[in-house]
Amino acid sequence: MKKGLIALLGISLLILGGCSSGKDKPKDTSKEATIGVLQMLKHGSLDASYKGFLAGLKENGYEVGKNLEIDYQVGTGAQDSLKSMSETLVKKQPDLLLGIATPAAISLLNETTEIPIVITAVTDPVTSKLAKSEDKPGGNVTGTTDMVPIEKQIDLLLSIKDNIKTVGIAYNAGEGNSKIQADLAIKALKKKGVEAKVLTANSTNDVQSVVTSLAKNTDAIYIPTDNTFATAAPIVGEVAKEYKIPVVAGSAEQVEAGALATYGIDYTSLGKQTGEMAAKILKGEAKAATFPIETAKDLKLIVNQKMAKALGIDPESIKVPN
Repeated sequence: MKKGLIALLGISLLILGGCSSGKDKPKDTSKEATIGVLQMLKHGSLDASYKGFLAGLKENGYEVGKNLEIDYQVGTGAQDSLKSMSETLVKKQPDLLLGIATPAAISLLNETTEIPIVITAVTDPVTSKLAKSEDKPGGNVTGTTDMVPIEKQIDLLLSIKDNIKTVGIAYNAGEGNSKIQADLAIKALKKKGVEAKVLTANSTNDVQSVVTSLAKNTDAIYIPTDNTFATAAPIVGEVAKEYKIPVVAGSAEQVEAGALATYGIDYTSLGKQTGEMAAKILKGEAKAATFPIETAKDLKLIVNQKMAKALGIDPESIKVPN
């Protein structure tokens, strides 16, 4: 009787041990994963973030059409459209959600505190109340922040042209992430003894008038990683050419579309970094609550060669001051 009992206990322990080890193993990437994606609106930087996100997932074993299904929703920037799309995505109960830009990320979090959410193109996740801290998010949200080195960008701007006394700053006051950057830029300019003149836009319809006004009344213009101005970057470029005024912007995509230069983020690379984080969550190797939010690993100097020539500036002379 005792031998039988010992044998039975041994079998039970083996079964329990097998269950425990199975639970701790990362998820098999041969099984299909589902991701719901909400992008605030369509423009170069956010599109690049999504493209990079897919690349990061693919390099880590998840590929659309093989073992990954994605529901990709793009809003118009309006909060009501983001709310409706968030509700739709969450109802489908995907394995993971991606929020591209602050309003999209907030909208997803308003709908679920259970499904893991990764974010990208979000400037300040703590101030935006998406996470308790960047080191220990503490909830169901983690991902990457697109906070740029504002002081370095201001140093770059001031080095492009001699005797800059006034810098125009343009952004959409409705975008909290943009205001954070604008305030930091004003602070950096004040340190250098340079006056900041600030004008804001409510929509892309206001961009031309705002940039034109600044071009007429300042020596140079700074534009943070603002979604409204990024969408209208070609308009910014046309005004810059007309008034021969240098514009430093927050991202590579803004420079490619119309600004002169930046020392900042490549959003494709940032998206890829986010995709790598998402893959770890899908595999069970990490949890959002304890997965630190990451800053961009790749910062680079980007110069729009054609714009430099149009402004009569030698592209080779544009460098980030030490």
